[in-house]
Parts: sequence; structure tokens; C-alpha cells
Amino acid sequence: MPLRIEDTFRDALRLENGKGSRPLAGMWVCSGSPLVAELCAGSGLDWLLVDAEHSPNGLETILAQLQATHGYPVQVLVRPPVNDTVVIKQYLDLGVQNLLIPMVNSVAEAEAAVAATRYPPEGVRGVGSALARAARWNRVPDYLARAGETISVTVQIESTSAVESVQDILKVDGVDAIFVGPSDLAASMGLLGQQEHPKVRAAVEHCLAAAKAAGKPAGVNAFNPDTAHHYLDNGANFILVGADVALLARGSEALAATYVPKDPVVEPVESPTSY
Repeated sequence: MPLRIEDTFRDALRLENGKGSRPLAGMWVCSGSPLVAELCAGSGLDWLLVDAEHSPNGLETILAQLQATHGYPVQVLVRPPVNDTVVIKQYLDLGVQNLLIPMVNSVAEAEAAVAATRYPPEGVRGVGSALARAARWNRVPDYLARAGETISVTVQIESTSAVESVQDILKVDGVDAIFVGPSDLAASMGLLGQQEHPKVRAAVEHCLAAAKAAGKPAGVNAFNPDTAHHYLDNGANFILVGADVALLARGSEALAATYVPKDPVVEPVESPTSY
């Protein structure tokens, strides 16, 4: 039975596409749980980021989350732990269609990320479609010829060197979008933990402006609502505004604050008196 592959994040970001006429809102999925991923997929958000760089996700849990979220009206991106040809090959063969590649600091690194998603002669992706979920075990017609159309590549700008090179990175054919990570960017600027610093904000805004000039979408991570709206007002096309683990952490803390006394009264214990 011939099958078709779903549209990509690149398609969702196109202005002529319905949702692409407004910024797309998403959240991190870091728990490694297919159940949590499915809960988030049905939330009404536009996109999810399944993270394997700072989260306990391996090939098996990523596969399970792809299966759990399939069929929901949400785009699922996956972030590998490193910009590596072999790792990317494994993710693509699992059926990952939308990649967010971390720590892309130069044109060469952006070109390597794209090459890892393309079969020769355009790239270096190893051929294993008959064994892979990506091609539904060769049930997708002409997968080898069309594979590049089924994959979107977003690269992360999260260092001072990446910011300096962002205009050239945006010119790389096959880079569909950029995503700015203010936390690592702040650290590379000597401002560890200061994502809201004016210099960090200015660097993010520089990247957003460069993307707009290049005609490519740009996104940013911003959990603070005021910061999120600031970047949206400055041209962000997509944004991450929360994380499953953060929501659970803050929610459980709120329950504890409501129902667990902070300073329980301890009755003094009298020492027994001996006669």
C-alpha cells in the first residue's frame, strides 16, 4: 500500500500556509515519556521539541514519542545531542522529519548538518530505506528521490561566533530556519544565567533581523512571557514558551506551597524525670 509522508515544519512556517501567517508557539518535551509527549501533542500548541541534548532521550524513546504524537495536528521537531552525521542518520531513519541542530557556529557546520540529511550526491546520508521507518520500509513511493523534501533543517544560533556568522549561515542552501538559544548565547558572552541582559537581547534581535532580511524564518526560546512577546514583536516566526518538566516542577512546587506547612509546629518533648 503506497503511503505519503507528512508535511514538514518548513511547510508550516511558510506564509502562504494557514498557521504560517502568524508566529507558531511550541514547548519542549524533555521527560522522555511517550504519554507526556502525546498529552502535549493534543494541547493545541503548534509544535513540540523533543530534546535529546539535555534530556534522557535515546533512539527508542524518540521512536516511541514519534509514534505517540503521530496523527495529532502538531509539528514535532527533534534535537539531537550533537551535529553528527551518524546520529542524524539514525534519527532520520527513525522517521524524524524536522531536526533542530544544536551549536551551529559557522557556515561549515551548517553545511555539514544539511549534508547529513541528504543522500549522495547532494549529501552524505547513508542509504538504508528498506530497513527504516522513514520510508515505511520502502512503502513510500520514490522515497530515495524525494527524501530531501520530507526533511526540514533548523540550526541553532547560540554563541557569539554564530551571531557573527548568522548572515552567512542563513545563506546555506538547505537551512530552512534558525533558532536562537539565549541561555548558551548569554554564557558565550560572559553573561551566564543572564538571558534577559540587554546585550543578549540585542544579539537575539540582530539574528531576527538578519533572518528577515534573508527571507528565512527565525525562532527563539523564551519562557518569560514579557520576553516572549518582545521577541514576537521583533519578528520571531516561532517560539518555545515552556517545557513539560518545568511545568511539572513548578506545578508540584505550587501544590507543596499550598498544602505543606513551611514551619510545622513541633511540640517540645519533656525529658523524663528520674527520682
